[in-house]
Order: sequence, then C-alpha cells, then structure tokens
Amino acid sequence: MALAYAPGLTVTEEHLVRKRRILPLKGDVVVKVGQKVSPDDVVARTDLPGPIESLNVANRMGLPPEDLEGAMLKKVGEQISEGDIVAETRTLWIFKTTCTAPVSGTIESISSVTGQMLIRGAPQPVEVKAYLNGVVTDVFENEGVEVTTWGGFLQGIFGVGGETHGELKLAVSSRDDNLTEECITPDMRGKIIVGGALVTAEGINAARRQGVAGIVTGGLDDHDLRDLLGYDLGVAITGSEDIGITLVITEGFGEIHMAERSFELLKSLEGKRACINGATQIRAGVIRPEVVIPSDGDVYAVSEKTDYVQGGMDVGSALRVIRHPYFGRIGKVVSLPSALTELDSGSHARVVEIQFDDDNLKAVVPRANVELIES
Repeated sequence: MALAYAPGLTVTEEHLVRKRRILPLKGDVVVKVGQKVSPDDVVARTDLPGPIESLNVANRMGLPPEDLEGAMLKKVGEQISEGDIVAETRTLWIFKTTCTAPVSGTIESISSVTGQMLIRGAPQPVEVKAYLNGVVTDVFENEGVEVTTWGGFLQGIFGVGGETHGELKLAVSSRDDNLTEECITPDMRGKIIVGGALVTAEGINAARRQGVAGIVTGGLDDHDLRDLLGYDLGVAITGSEDIGITLVITEGFGEIHMAERSFELLKSLEGKRACINGATQIRAGVIRPEVVIPSDGDVYAVSEKTDYVQGGMDVGSALRVIRHPYFGRIGKVVSLPSALTELDSGSHARVVEIQFDDDNLKAVVPRANVELIES
C-alpha cells in the first residue's frame, strides 16, 4: 500500500526545535555558537531609525526658500533639542524673527527648494530574545541566531498574542472540561495554564486579572475572540495583539474537547517551563501557534539528538477531520484505498477510511479533509 501525504500538526514529547531569532534590521549579535540561553536572554540588538518630523522653516520665517540657507543657525547632521533656535533673521538690527525646533533629534536635510527641514528623531532600540531554553547552534552575522532545544512540542490550530513563557499548570481535570472563571486561582500568576474544551470569555478575563501568562485549550468562541480583540480579526497574521495574555487553541472554534494525545502530553509535562507563541498565519507561509516544553537536564545536548523528519499517512496514523460532517473528530487510519472513490457530490477523489477514537465509528473521508497528527 502506498504511503499518503497530508498536512499535519505535530504533537510529540520528543522534538528537535530550531528557532531563528532575526533582527528587523542589521545590528549586533551578542551571543556565540554553543552558548546556553534562557527565554529572556537577549541574543541580538539594533536601533530602528527614529521618526521623521517635517518643519517648514521658510514659511515660519516669512522667507523665500532660496534665502533659507542664510538664516539657518544649524546645519545638516547637527544634533538639536526641542526648543533650540534653528534659524534667525533680523530687520533693521532691531526686530528679530526666530524658528525653534518642535522635537529633539538630528537634522537630516534642509531644502532651498521647498523651505523644509527634516528632523530625524532618536533611534528606537530593538532587542531580540532567545524565546527558548536552549543553545545557540548558528550565528548569522549582524542579523541574528538560531536557538535549538530538545523537548515536548505541540502545534495548535489558532492563537493570538505573542511569545511568552511560564510553568505549565493544568487548570482542569479532564480534556472535556471547559475553562471557566472558577478554574482560575491566584497561584496561576505567570504560568501557562491548560484547559480541556472551551475557554469562556469570563475565564480569559479572570486569567488576565490574575496575571496568567498564557492559556492552552481546545476551543474558543468566535464571539468571545471579537470581544477580546475589540475588532473582527480578518485574514492576517496574529501574534502582535496587546491583550495581556497569549492564547493557543488546539482544536478550533466552539466547544471542542482537546485531543487526548495533546492533553496527556501537557499533563505529563506539568510543572515544567513552557514557551508558547500564539502567532498564526493561514495563507502562504503557514505559521502555527505552538507550545514548546524544553527538556530538563540534557536540554543543551542537541548535537546528540536526531532531527525530526516528517512522515506520511499510513494505516494506524492518527488523524483529525477538518471538514463537515466529522469536523474536529480524531481517529486512526484503517485503510488508504488507492483508487478514486465517488463522493456524495458525484465527484471523485482519493479517500481514507478512519475509525474514530471515541465511539469506534468508521467513516470514509476525502484525504483533503483530514490533517495528520504527527507524533
């Protein structure tokens, strides 16, 4: 029987995770290959150019632009402070007209054609942190580094909020339990908490009040997402939302219990540090939200580990259905018929026969309607 390939989510307790930490502009890398790093360690830094402020000096002085040069007291490249006099004229040696700088910065240009002076504000420092407990395995000169670690790894369906980390803690006892306000306790401050099925709006708000760093759970109501963000998300990349918490949704929208494999993995790793990122992109260059739980002890011995290689879909492989009528259900491959099969719509496609985990029901589903749960 031929092996079939399908896109999939990785859920595994042993995974070699490699993350490139790259600056938006060229700058300085402050770590070396082989150096151990923690999530909050700065690995590279740079300065973004400050904002430009335009000042029409000629207009302020009542001068034609071509006469501006003779009135300027400051030159291109000179540092100025807010309130400094940059130009001055005198009439009959008695009356004086001046123009002052509205902001601090550096004079970038003075135009005798438009009469405009451009002031570049102070540079804005940018630091890139390691994100993971791991080791620097590569350095890209003036650009960034690669940080590598070995540990548990789980990809989600959807997320919001950026990178954060904290101790992993179960907030529910079962993967079928909703994550409600009653589940949130003061001892969860700074932690990554794990829910089972739906996380309610009240649960999210309670978690934010208690200072919870992140939530990993099965489902989320789309109305609650809109209320949380204050706007409809649309088709875009997430991860930059300033909402005070990071969410990773493992199954989808609505009340969907977390896959047993995912819940048991997180349960087995409770008490360890988890690094999570809610960034999601569903178009070209797919980005999935993720949970990384670096291993203890041998976390830095990545050179002795074997890199992960994606496999194919075969008999016994775990799958999740991503289309109606079995949306969200998880099962195992029973067979992979090689011939095209006629569907209810009258079209023909290659299918997979699945036996679902919860009730042992068997169903035939188009291969395009499933995703592989890679382990």
